[in-house]
Amino acid sequence: MTTRRGTTSIAGRSAVALAGAAALLTLVGACSTDTTNTGSSSTTTVAPTTTITSTPAQAVITDAQKQQLCTDLEAQLSNWRVQGPTLGRGGLNILVQTWAAQSGVINLQVVQNRAIVDDITTETCSDVRDEAIRSLDIPDLASGLVGF
Repeated sequence: MTTRRGTTSIAGRSAVALAGAAALLTLVGACSTDTTNTGSSSTTTVAPTTTITSTPAQAVITDAQKQQLCTDLEAQLSNWRVQGPTLGRGGLNILVQTWAAQSGVINLQVVQNRAIVDDITTETCSDVRDEAIRSLDIPDLASGLVGF
């Protein structure tokens, strides 16, 4: 008997079914409780396990990191003027993603609040921010970021 491509043999299906049945028995056995009656009525209560996840405390973005963002933006301004707003916005996204990825904590902050890029650039290099907004034809840097 020949097996056509894309089909499964009966033996293959049987092996998969057997493996699934074994896994199911293992799972049922692990989850079962002892139901023997010893004459006494005792109840065992197991407290459910809970996992509490918390977000890490907001890490401080250093002055050097803020300045790096401004330096990176300033270096791209002439390219964005030549490329135009459509291509320039893609460049803005790449620039900010690269800058934020250098520190996972900053990346998380940008994902949670894209306006942080505007806050940083307004505080550190407002002239570069204003020129980037003009070159990219956007109301603010946060609105030019996609994928965050």
